[in-house]
Amino acid sequence: MATESLMPALSSTMEEGTLAKWHVKEGDDVTSGDVIAEIETDKATMEVEAVDEGKVGKILVSEGTEGVKVNELIAVLLEEGEDASAIDTSGGGAPKKEEAKKEEPKAEAPKEEKKESSSSDLPKPTPASSAPPPPEAKSGGRLFASPLARRIAKDNGVDIASIKGSGPHGRIVKKDVESAISGGTAKPAGAPKAAAESAAPAAAVSAPPSDDQVLKLFPEGSYDLIPHDGMRKTIAKRMTEARQQVPAFYITVDCMIDDLLKLRADLNASAPEIDGKPAYKLSVNDMVIKAMAMALKAKPAANVSWTESAMVRHKHVDIGVATVLPGNGLITPILRKAEEKSLSTISNEMKDLAGRARDKKLKPEEYQGGTTAISNLGMFAVKDFTAVINPPHASILAVGAGEKRPVVKDGALGVATVMSITLTSDHRCLDGVLSAELIGLIKGYIEKPMSMLV
Repeated sequence: MATESLMPALSSTMEEGTLAKWHVKEGDDVTSGDVIAEIETDKATMEVEAVDEGKVGKILVSEGTEGVKVNELIAVLLEEGEDASAIDTSGGGAPKKEEAKKEEPKAEAPKEEKKESSSSDLPKPTPASSAPPPPEAKSGGRLFASPLARRIAKDNGVDIASIKGSGPHGRIVKKDVESAISGGTAKPAGAPKAAAESAAPAAAVSAPPSDDQVLKLFPEGSYDLIPHDGMRKTIAKRMTEARQQVPAFYITVDCMIDDLLKLRADLNASAPEIDGKPAYKLSVNDMVIKAMAMALKAKPAANVSWTESAMVRHKHVDIGVATVLPGNGLITPILRKAEEKSLSTISNEMKDLAGRARDKKLKPEEYQGGTTAISNLGMFAVKDFTAVINPPHASILAVGAGEKRPVVKDGALGVATVMSITLTSDHRCLDGVLSAELIGLIKGYIEKPMSMLV
């Protein structure tokens, strides 16, 4: 029997991908484990292996095809002795079409009922009767509404009990609340009706402008349109969600890094050689990673993630390091158990991860998850900035450039190399004092770097 090759799910969140390249052609013999294709997601390029041995009977998705859904049939393998005619009876998508055809009469049944009812003398139902009545919350009873619907209603000051639900058993869902708000039919919570009538214009103002509205602002021919790729769409979606859903706040401190720069130079100068090359070459970022890892180890209450039911306190510090990709986009490869690793190990692992990230060769487990992150723009002479939290992280550290600044030390004015760092914290997880204590620990390790070696 012919074997189906399906579009694989390369991560738990993957819904579609690009079939970048075929390593085989129709008629080629393959064995189990042979690489037959390369799949691109928004984050990485992965190889697809044959699940069985046989001959490539049919390639159904050509190279370069974007938006191929997970579990979509991409090729069919034939067993020994089979020919292309076996593809029609192999289950390679054809039965699904036949099943769809069989189900069509069922779908048409309501249409026939509509015709019969229209020919009868029964009055047509009014639009209001087509939706179930709003669920009544009796004294001590329960109002059936999804958590998201409740939140949207609360954020917009809407009385959710006044909204008719379209879900199962009259359950109020997101679209019911949004429709009521945009239609001006929702009643405000504890406010006069006039406030409800003003809710619709307010919601309309907050909506982003359409593509046409934006393009009309610029003369035709004065711009080029560059379609968003999968990575840019993912970045836009996740960062927008983070800004809207995470109550973030920011703390900035200045760190004097002259001792860190001296220790870094001494350690690099004393690095042993392997095959004529230094065994490691530490960067300032490597030392910041180590400082943050040790600070979170010393302050485990800050090494957490938020869920609606519980605080997730992590046993290890897994740090994502923002890495720019050629052309466009970024990715955060994860350095696992950073608190247990030496500076030289951190340095070498980060070089490997960053290199494979730029080639889009990371495995999903190498860039998904993590407990915190670091974003360093110091190499671009950026003095300081704030970074956006990437959930499920509860924090991210933004690192600026080290520069000579006047400082007062021991009562006297002097000059030191100063680096500003800014901690963005999720206020659901980290309160102000906890964040201040955490960034204070990071500053301490950076300014006294020898403490990271003991």
